[in-house]
Amino acid sequence: MHPVKIVLNPYAGRWKAKANIVPLKEMLAALDIPFDLTVTERPGHGIAVARAAAEVGFKTIVAAGGDSTINEVVNGMAQAGSGTPVGTLGVIPLGTANDLAFTLGIPTELRAACERLRDGQPRLIDLCRVNDRYFVNNSAVGLEPTVTLEAEKITVVKGTLRYLLAAFRAIMKNPAWYARIVWDDGQYDGSVVLISMGNGARTGGFYLTPNAKVDDGKLDFIFAPAMGRLALLRLLPQTLSGKHIHRPNITYCQTTRLTIETDETPLHTDGEVITRHAKKLSYSIFPGALKVIANSK
Repeated sequence: MHPVKIVLNPYAGRWKAKANIVPLKEMLAALDIPFDLTVTERPGHGIAVARAAAEVGFKTIVAAGGDSTINEVVNGMAQAGSGTPVGTLGVIPLGTANDLAFTLGIPTELRAACERLRDGQPRLIDLCRVNDRYFVNNSAVGLEPTVTLEAEKITVVKGTLRYLLAAFRAIMKNPAWYARIVWDDGQYDGSVVLISMGNGARTGGFYLTPNAKVDDGKLDFIFAPAMGRLALLRLLPQTLSGKHIHRPNITYCQTTRLTIETDETPLHTDGEVITRHAKKLSYSIFPGALKVIANSK
């Protein structure tokens, strides 16, 4: 097996990844997986590490962390190839939600994840981009990244319950924005409370775009007009199963391109808020552009 580059975000999973640095090294050695491991030191560091690894010839670059760690690694791989990711992505899920790993069937138990890295088969999945930032699983403006910002303030509660509590706090602020949305065969002008774009079906444990598939060449998205707190609270539990898309005030579409002009709003990609001041956004999708070790033999 050729050496793999491990990019580990110690903060992932509320420092779960840091606690797994030594066990991960021991497991990789026990499974005869040659590796070079870098622990990232700050937000964005994973992009630089992954880019440098791709440029010096590592064929497999592994994101050890959560979905935001995957996001940084993929952006580094894409930068190395001037937009086309260089190499193959590997994933060792050490985050909180691990949405992409869940979608791809990558196990979260450490030994099983390392065995999948060693023995698994690559598959091609779609890669998405908003402006100059790539993402793999999900991106959103409005309520969803507002929830992410609230979740960052919660240090005691973990997992899906943490996101539910953060969602309740965000809803209590009763946020709303104006947006103009244009996609392949439609457009909308008016008030919005959320706009969520999904390459995968699940984000943060919520199935906001439940029909999305990572390899169909389409970007799924939903939006909802501004509504009162009570209506949002009634909607929230339905997003855990995807039933919310049947509500009359929810619009669900598929597209290959999407533009959004909106009031100033936070924007996230794969669970990481990359700006709090987004106004003009252009989304696109690149079918089958990312190779990732996912399938078992």
